[in-house]
Amino acid sequence: MLSNFLLVLNPPFIQIFVTGGTFDKEYNFVTGQLYFKDTHLNEMMERGRCTLNIDIKTLMMVDSLEMSEEDREIIIHNCRKSNSNHILITHGTDTMHLTAKALAESSLKDKTIVITGAMIPYAFGNSSDGFFNLGSAMAFVQTLTSGVYIAMNGRYFAWNKVKKNTATGFFEPVE
Repeated sequence: MLSNFLLVLNPPFIQIFVTGGTFDKEYNFVTGQLYFKDTHLNEMMERGRCTLNIDIKTLMMVDSLEMSEEDREIIIHNCRKSNSNHILITHGTDTMHLTAKALAESSLKDKTIVITGAMIPYAFGNSSDGFFNLGSAMAFVQTLTSGVYIAMNGRYFAWNKVKKNTATGFFEPVE
């Protein structure tokens, strides 16, 4: 009971790693192309009036379909060397399951790692699911036990118990 009380007084330090994905894409209104400029995470945390102890570090800005095994090794390396046991990763939704698998198989013990993303860029305003997914993931990374999870659509899933339904755009549990 005392440890729960101390957790409230001294919330965990949350390391956030940005990897790109639709979450951080911008839209060129002239060409219709999506592209990367900078992460929106700082703005989102400020807009959400976040008072948590967080550190945001951009590792890369890539579309997840273009993410390589070397990119995943960079993510694993940074998770391993992080002083935090609570890690949130923003990621493209198409291959987040591959990164989750690589993290789970890399024997990162005693760390809670939550991967989240967006189907619609944050830059699109109110139509984006990014803000909701980020808020949900922030809550999950503080409360789940150690392990690797994917958080989308207000739900969390164990890394190996989820799939993206490409017909509906929602993440669903798998047996």
